[in-house]
Amino acid sequence: MNQTEIIVIGSGIGGLCCAALLARYGYDVVVCESHSIPGGAAHGFERAGFFFDSGPSLYSGLSYSPSANPLRQVLDALGEDAHWLTYDTWGCCLPEGDFDTTVGADQFCEVLQTLRGAMAVKEWHQLQQIMAPLGKAAIALPPAAMRFDLGAMRTAGPFLPTLLPQARHVAKLTGPFSRIMDGVVHDEFVRNWLNMLCFLLSGLPADGTITAEVAFMFADWYRPGVQLDYPQGGSASLVAALVRGLQKYGGELQLNTHIEEILLDGDSAKGVRLRNGETIMATKAVISNASIWDTLKLLPSLPPRLQRFATKRQAIPECASFMHLHLGIDATGLDHLACHYIVVNDWNLGIDAPQNLVLISIPSVLDPGLAPAGKHTIHVYTPGNEPYALWAGLDRRSPDYATLKQQRAEVMWQALERVIGDVRSRCEVTLVGTPLTHERFLRRHHGTYGPAIHTGQGVFPGPQTPVQHLWCCGDSTFPGIGLPAVAASGMVLANTLVPVSKQLEMLRGIAVIDR
Repeated sequence: MNQTEIIVIGSGIGGLCCAALLARYGYDVVVCESHSIPGGAAHGFERAGFFFDSGPSLYSGLSYSPSANPLRQVLDALGEDAHWLTYDTWGCCLPEGDFDTTVGADQFCEVLQTLRGAMAVKEWHQLQQIMAPLGKAAIALPPAAMRFDLGAMRTAGPFLPTLLPQARHVAKLTGPFSRIMDGVVHDEFVRNWLNMLCFLLSGLPADGTITAEVAFMFADWYRPGVQLDYPQGGSASLVAALVRGLQKYGGELQLNTHIEEILLDGDSAKGVRLRNGETIMATKAVISNASIWDTLKLLPSLPPRLQRFATKRQAIPECASFMHLHLGIDATGLDHLACHYIVVNDWNLGIDAPQNLVLISIPSVLDPGLAPAGKHTIHVYTPGNEPYALWAGLDRRSPDYATLKQQRAEVMWQALERVIGDVRSRCEVTLVGTPLTHERFLRRHHGTYGPAIHTGQGVFPGPQTPVQHLWCCGDSTFPGIGLPAVAASGMVLANTLVPVSKQLEMLRGIAVIDR
């Protein structure tokens, strides 16, 4: 029987951020990862010399410090980093046509002037003016200073001079972004664009996305001189930086370590039982970075008095899943590609309609080392809009599964052909992923993107559970879905579990926000 102070279930970004910070704070931490590769949805993998991202590829606010991005704050606290490549242009393939655009304070205005005219540009500027103070309010209190107990009154203290002038905007930050948008934006294209950005942030359109999340994006993307970031070596290098931070402070990562059950002693979590029958006991906490549905599967024998908690969490609605297309191609003659493209097929269907939105990432444009010489690495995916019900119950070895795979992948091929017309003839490596792939490799319930909690109808729960010493982090907890959000969830939980004095010491050692 093994024993440690804290067990973290899952090595996704939220779990690694939490575990590495707890190790930095001086705790004995063991991270148990079922996969052979760390990183959860952000892990990377290699096939025939092509290096692929399994999930996120769009990063910002990470190549400089101080930054409002909570993941940057975690890296600074750990003294670790990736090497960041920067760019400012991305491609759009929309019903209105194909064009390139750039991030920055005025990034959208030239496009709007061409597509919609002066009135649309005026509305965009009005929205930016409204969002500017909301953006300041959204980043006034950095995640590094947050915690989920009364100690937050002390850790937030150094930021009160910045926070108090923004207090009047807090009520607006907690409502759906559609309330802000509806008050100023009437141009149909601009509304479609904003709904698209909301869906990419939260998995929901503007009426379900909290204003704070959009305000954070405006503060980060729409400022002078902004650049987008990409980690050299792919997402795997970002994961490696977090793992280095964990191990530097004495934390342990155990791969191929599948947890079958969270062990309880009455109402208290006391450890975990592994698939091989071994147990690891935790003297202080068990932390689940799994989704809420997968966490509940690890609690098969909850006492009756805790069943209400399980029933309530089990009923949380789910976002849809993903289709993935990973390609290694011959890049001969492809000299003017952007790193990223967004493809929308039909605004009238709704931005969250199945297979209506497709994302294309060609990171070898920035980092040639991700592919053999003269080749490109490509990741195409439908971001949280693939219905799991179409795939439920299918045998992955069956002809029906192979046929459905081919049919549902076609929309990704067609989207990519808007960028590289002859891409099918260039392929040297072709991998198609489905919701069942997502479910199997990421241990994700139904391969879901995460909880579909509409702002105004519900809130993301905090990290605490009614099971003593059992905590949660990741995209099933506050602040929700998305890379900055899951990093924040891990950081805030780590802060909550340590004495205030240790958190204040950490805060004094890093620059967390440009005040």
